Amino acid sequence: MKSRGWGRIISTASAHSLVGSPYKSAYVAAKHGIAGLTKAVALEVATNGITVNCISPGYVWTPLVESQIPDTMKARNMTKEQVINDVLLAAQPTKQFVTPEEVAAVAIFLCSDAAKQMTGANISVDGGWTAA
Repeated sequence: MKSRGWGRIISTASAHSLVGSPYKSAYVAAKHGIAGLTKAVALEVATNGITVNCISPGYVWTPLVESQIPDTMKARNMTKEQVINDVLLAAQPTKQFVTPEEVAAVAIFLCSDAAKQMTGANISVDGGWTAA
């Protein structure tokens, strides 16, 4: 990237790179680490035409998230709707899952010339989770 004078580095963090949650200390620490690494590397390569950013989504509706619902239902004695609304989407004011396409659209933008002055940013795609 340095030899070409152009590059885009995009990491995926999480809303937990910006806020904490109880009982998730290792996960929160790891995501904060991604955010810090993003800032440090952005500064290191700022004069080389390389941008470094991270995207921090809230809960994204994926097969992995969907597969966790039955275990959570059993562990907490909840219905599927209760798990979705009262556990997974509790922190997201929109009460909607982020879609993979929404995250991808931000990544595509960050790769464009329109984002060439965006570096070291942590971009929330979290339904308002980190606005509070």
